[in-house]
Amino acid sequence: MLTLDELSVTYRISSGRTGRAESGGALGEVPAVRGVSLDLAAGEALGLAGESGSGKSSVALALLRLLPRSAVVGGRVLLDGEDVFTMKWGLLRAVRWSSASIVFQGAQHGLNPVRRIGDQIAEPLLVHKLASGAAADARVKELLGQVGLPSWRARSYPHELSGGQRQRVMIAMALACAPQLIIADEPTTALDLMVQAQVLTLIRQLIAEHGISLLMISHDLSVLADVCDRLAVMYAGRLVEVGPAEGEFRHPYSQALAAAFPTVGDPASRLAPRGLAGDPPDPQRLPGGCAFHPRCPVAVEECASTDVQLLVSGDRAAACVLVGE
Repeated sequence: MLTLDELSVTYRISSGRTGRAESGGALGEVPAVRGVSLDLAAGEALGLAGESGSGKSSVALALLRLLPRSAVVGGRVLLDGEDVFTMKWGLLRAVRWSSASIVFQGAQHGLNPVRRIGDQIAEPLLVHKLASGAAADARVKELLGQVGLPSWRARSYPHELSGGQRQRVMIAMALACAPQLIIADEPTTALDLMVQAQVLTLIRQLIAEHGISLLMISHDLSVLADVCDRLAVMYAGRLVEVGPAEGEFRHPYSQALAAAFPTVGDPASRLAPRGLAGDPPDPQRLPGGCAFHPRCPVAVEECASTDVQLLVSGDRAAACVLVGE
């Protein structure tokens, strides 16, 4: 369904304070994604995890060519066998929403505040000429029902909905044209635990009922493990581990990321939270060897000089010199 073949994304930036390339101003390069290769099968749910700045959202935007003009991309993104980067504009416009759709991070910013919810859900149907008039209205009511909202909500404006309801509207929009692939970028960000659980349950049900492929992005491994079949973990623009959602992680970064979340009701976890020491590296000043080695609690001398690629061990692949041990 989806293949990422050595995907790279580099942002060109100005060295000036304005952030714009002025006359004589030198441009710098920020490598956000560095050679990511992944496959997603039809009907499969794949989770993409990592800290802020690891390159997750850049991957999501690259899949449908939504990156800004300052981005330079490399590699290939094959959507059902077609390279997204070489598609003509007309074909790309037809692919968006109908073959693949995206649920953006933060529904408050993804919805038009001065348009009614029903009109926004119907827009992709009208653009792709899949329905109009009464048929479009009926489809909007059907979609609202699928995401657990009453049909009369089609007359509401975004500010009249709660955060969880707005997120459900975004999911309804993504489902409007019956796509084969949905990309969900942090779909439960800023939601409380109860609403987050409801949205995750909804996503699981929709995948099972419609056989949709899902690429879900989050920094929360527990959220991804609850929905996805496989997990891929990114650090400093690269994949450091790929494997089943169930089972133990093998890369030290994946293990530290999983351990950074407290256990609700566990006094030891509350009194002594297990955070991840240090900060992610500056993409323009990556350390030599493994980019994680300055923060790694089990780093050895070889880690500072060897840039390890993904090594397969059983049903998992991890980019660490200690994977085989």
